[in-house]
Amino acid sequence: MIVQQLLETLDQWAPKAYAEDFDNVGLLVGDSKTRCTGVLISLDCTEAVVEEALAEKCNVILSFHPIIFSGLKKITGAHYVERVVQKAIKNDLVIIALHTRLDNHPQGVNHVLCERLGLHRTQVLIPKKDTLKKLVTYVPKSHVESVLKALHGAGAGDLENYSECSFLLEGTGHFTGNEKSTPHLGEKLEKASVQEVQINVVFESHLLHTVQKVLQQAHPYETVAYEIYHLINSFAEVGMGRIGYLENEMDLASFLQFVKKQLNTELIRYSPDPGKSIKKVAVLGGSGSFAIEDAKRQNADAFITADLKYHQFYQGEKELVLIDVGHYESEQYTKNLIFDYLTKKLPNFAFILSRTETNPVNYF
Repeated sequence: MIVQQLLETLDQWAPKAYAEDFDNVGLLVGDSKTRCTGVLISLDCTEAVVEEALAEKCNVILSFHPIIFSGLKKITGAHYVERVVQKAIKNDLVIIALHTRLDNHPQGVNHVLCERLGLHRTQVLIPKKDTLKKLVTYVPKSHVESVLKALHGAGAGDLENYSECSFLLEGTGHFTGNEKSTPHLGEKLEKASVQEVQINVVFESHLLHTVQKVLQQAHPYETVAYEIYHLINSFAEVGMGRIGYLENEMDLASFLQFVKKQLNTELIRYSPDPGKSIKKVAVLGGSGSFAIEDAKRQNADAFITADLKYHQFYQGEKELVLIDVGHYESEQYTKNLIFDYLTKKLPNFAFILSRTETNPVNYF
């Protein structure tokens, strides 16, 4: 397997379109044409992880967090980011990062948190915008089913809990081919009137090129008439955070003890007790202070995240309890998520789960 094949596999699972604009994901260091000798999967890409990759004879490091987040103007080894990049280049290592592609993924970081906490009836806390497009095309009645089958096979019409969704309208299409045309119906230089069906399907934005390609292949016309619309609708299954329900409500002390155990954390910081039982819980792995108001709007009793600042703990007011479990702790199971997916998807390749402890925070 070459790196490009791995990138394509990852893009099928966690598309680049899921990433936030501020993020730096995908291939960060190395050549996409490199042949993989082994892939080390980690949460972070530190100097110790690079050493582990070399010891394991892996020339690819696939991490959740990107080692290069903001721009590098020089590579002199002055700090750990430069040293990691320097060592990777020196040893012909490839570094790939996923980050917010998995934060926004329906089965990603926050899905795992919900599983660990036993939440059910979960949904996205902040649906991601600009993730949907709509295709409108016109097909002769004789080819509607074959064109629809091709479009559905490419993922068009898959929405949340439903698949193969479409809307059809019948009408009459008119066209005249010039002397260079080879019309599927009618004759060149003669006006043709054909009973056609207008097909409407919605699809995720990252599928655009695939949908266009299969449309051209399946459509019988020499020149395919179609329109692509960008939708402002949010796709309810893609986005930051999740919110759901505990099987049984708990008082705050019991819930904090439960969270501490389930997320294997040594320290929890939390806001004042709002004085109500905990039943509806919002989660957002990593730095999630930006979602406090979203959790409140959806009537969460508790919001679990990380990296809350002093004054942000006031924002819970008497509506919900804010719980900071630590950045590493909220994302610690992500590397297992990546490993599990890839070992099932590509069972004949060597994927290794990193054993290096990358949490930079210590507790006394």
